[in-house]
Amino acid sequence: MAEHVITGRTRGGADWVPQFVTALNAQKCIGCGRCYKVCPRDVFALVERGSMVEDDDDFDDDDEMMVMTIQDGLDCIGCMSCARVCPKQCHTHEAAAA
Repeated sequence: MAEHVITGRTRGGADWVPQFVTALNAQKCIGCGRCYKVCPRDVFALVERGSMVEDDDDFDDDDEMMVMTIQDGLDCIGCMSCARVCPKQCHTHEAAAA
């Protein structure tokens, strides 16, 4: 039996399958905040890099860098705006089952 995914329609009537954010690679994230700014929901939050990435020798502990994390992935609407603005392609998206 084939898995059914959530689908929608564009204004023009074409089928559209939303792709929901499932992961964010904190190792690649530069903390620019673009995904946070463009997200129409409260999906992302800034956290200290040290709490997300272990054994990160590239950064000094006194200069703690902030990176994005998924705060509420269930609030994602599947628009993929975050992926479009991310300069490091940190986001992973998947369709969700209906």
